[in-house]
Amino acid sequence: MDNQKTIIKEVSLEGIGLHTGNKAKLVFKPAAADTGINFIRVDLPGAPQIKASAENVSVQLKSPRRTSIGKSPAEIHTIEHLMSALFGLGIDNLVIEINNNEVPGMDGSGLDFIRALKSAGIKELDSPRNYFVIREPIYVEEENASLVALPFDGFKVSYTLNYEHVFLKSQFKSLIVDGTSFESEIAAARTFCLEEEAQDLQQQGVGLGANYENTLVFGKSGVVKNKLRFDDECIRHKMLDLLGDLNLLGQPIKGHIIALRSGHALNLKLVKKIIQQKQKTMSGGIAIAYQPIMGRKLEAVEIMKILPHRDPFLFVDRILDLEPGKRAVGIKNVTINDYFFKGHFPQRPVMPGVLMLEAMAQVGGIMMLSPDENRGKLAFFMAINNVKFRKTVVPGDQLTFEVVAGKIKSKTGQVSGKAYVDGKVVVEADFMFALAEANEA
Repeated sequence: MDNQKTIIKEVSLEGIGLHTGNKAKLVFKPAAADTGINFIRVDLPGAPQIKASAENVSVQLKSPRRTSIGKSPAEIHTIEHLMSALFGLGIDNLVIEINNNEVPGMDGSGLDFIRALKSAGIKELDSPRNYFVIREPIYVEEENASLVALPFDGFKVSYTLNYEHVFLKSQFKSLIVDGTSFESEIAAARTFCLEEEAQDLQQQGVGLGANYENTLVFGKSGVVKNKLRFDDECIRHKMLDLLGDLNLLGQPIKGHIIALRSGHALNLKLVKKIIQQKQKTMSGGIAIAYQPIMGRKLEAVEIMKILPHRDPFLFVDRILDLEPGKRAVGIKNVTINDYFFKGHFPQRPVMPGVLMLEAMAQVGGIMMLSPDENRGKLAFFMAINNVKFRKTVVPGDQLTFEVVAGKIKSKTGQVSGKAYVDGKVVVEADFMFALAEANEA
């Protein structure tokens, strides 16, 4: 199991944006676990923050040949090389202050970002990394390009490049990507374009900061005013772009990505398809996203890192005690603002018994999925037995749930629970869950 990472100290660099030509300074700062990669536009009023995530991706038609994120009116263009460098270094959490609208292009690769971030030092945090495991094939395509994600125990990229150009004809590269292979095989590969399209692109407002030093320009006789770092530098750069776009998923992947001529738009379609598979896998179950510490109290924010449930269907406010796989105690503060009291019942508000059972099951789900052998699995109801309702629960009550494990096997688990108000039992039940594979955390 490997942990999440951030940098040790602040570091900065500056340069010109490849597409806008705007000069920008980046300041990288350490960030806490589970916060992700967040950009801050320090040049705009209120310093708006934009999380590097698929939901914040800008429309590709407005910013072609790059990956941009934004929340009106703030945008940040060409984040893919930096995001790829973060992918290669395994940095999960970072604050990035930027004073303009485009990440500097530097030399057109991820090399300068790698050097700057390594100079700041990289440290592990206390929380484990949360991997998404590809369980079944995912496929996207457009015109003559395609992307496939397949199950694989590790992370592998196989890319085929084939353009109608004498120097960019069919190329293939397959690589198991880790920190070492990324730095040696991918990080230094620079962006490229064809000489015949360069002028047209600049007239369209694209590549205004590009030059022969930060962009490989391919003419009829080869690279213009520059030299290749690798014979197949172009395909390596396409892999760099792909990794940067995949990093918008917000968590590392275990799988095999097979690409044919993919670009940013298609890469982002794959990210969205992966998110759809993730949501489908998790629907109906309780999935744990990180490992709670033995005996630790869990507040609402930490509970939401474990359970997929959200308002109005999250019924655990706090975990008071946790022995993973053995016992858990949690509470639910019942208030008149709880949504179900609008109809149950308007004249005499009473908490529905089925929701008390659901709350108890959520506490049980946290307890069951905490041990290492069950992490990343989902818990589904199989049966509820011996249910006894002892007392009604009304607004102002605090429900205290105590759940204790019975037989826990690799694929099933039994849990007994009781709920108390003021020390008196209000409901008790025995649950049986089926444990199924979902994400590996």
